[in-house]
Amino acid sequence: MRARYGVPLKVTAGITAVGAAGLIYAAGFEVRSFRLRRVTVPVLPRGAKPLRVLQVSDVHMVAGQRKKRAWLQSLAGLRPDFVVNTGDNLSDPEGVPELLDALGPLMEFPGVYVFGSNDYYGPKLRNPARYLIEKAQGRHGLNGNAPAVGVVHNPWEKIRDAFDAAGWLNLTNTRGRLELDGPDSLELAFTGLDDPHIKRDRYERVAGGPESDADVSLAVVHAPYLRSLDAFTADGYPLILAGHTHGGQLCVPFYGALVTNCDLDTDRVKGLSTHRAGGHTSYLHVSAGCGTNRYTPVRFACPPEATLLTLTARG
Repeated sequence: MRARYGVPLKVTAGITAVGAAGLIYAAGFEVRSFRLRRVTVPVLPRGAKPLRVLQVSDVHMVAGQRKKRAWLQSLAGLRPDFVVNTGDNLSDPEGVPELLDALGPLMEFPGVYVFGSNDYYGPKLRNPARYLIEKAQGRHGLNGNAPAVGVVHNPWEKIRDAFDAAGWLNLTNTRGRLELDGPDSLELAFTGLDDPHIKRDRYERVAGGPESDADVSLAVVHAPYLRSLDAFTADGYPLILAGHTHGGQLCVPFYGALVTNCDLDTDRVKGLSTHRAGGHTSYLHVSAGCGTNRYTPVRFACPPEATLLTLTARG
């Protein structure tokens, strides 16, 4: 065979075939290969019985995603003590009814939530190569509160109203409490931020650290930007829950993520790790999420997920 630009055509054809097979796998199989991550975090008072916390993140619901909807509904069978939703529920303005149908069984449990940028604004069609280059250069998020010209406004108020009606606590730049019923009831305090990715976080409104009369105080934010992690950790929160990164979404086998879509390092793009600031150390759990932007419906070496965290006693 003739060579083109010094590369044998057989090699070129082979590379093309491998790339096509990878795309078919990423878009046709892995993006729907839903998983449950399980982790244990020792943050409760000594002697406390374990708590089961289900974290759901980055659903990015698009109308017609039946398998994702059924899988989310099935998570209610885990019978968590409470649910944490770390945002980016939509990727389609028409997807609200299906989102609420998917999360309906989970809204029977106590819960808390924060929003991400994709709850407020719809995604834009972009060149994936440009996206990767920008993220590798450290260019993240919007320049201010306002979206770029042409961005669609999502009906986030409908999601908020449904979550609030179910009794879930809205942690948008505020604090909240849950008291879990039972013989070993615990008083849980939460501090949340609006999405740092679009600079809606206002830590000064919630500063001051954990509430001393609560059994445990947890921090919740959509995008794990370092300024938010530093603030929560320096104030002494034992556990921070976040999403946003999609675990890198397109990862290299045996290497990992190339980008995090924020200023967090790729070593902590998903799963449980620690964060240090101000002489304190916090546990950090970043969910890889269970969805994708509607314009990039692919995942590679990074299956969609939810996480069941078991909180146990310290020491």
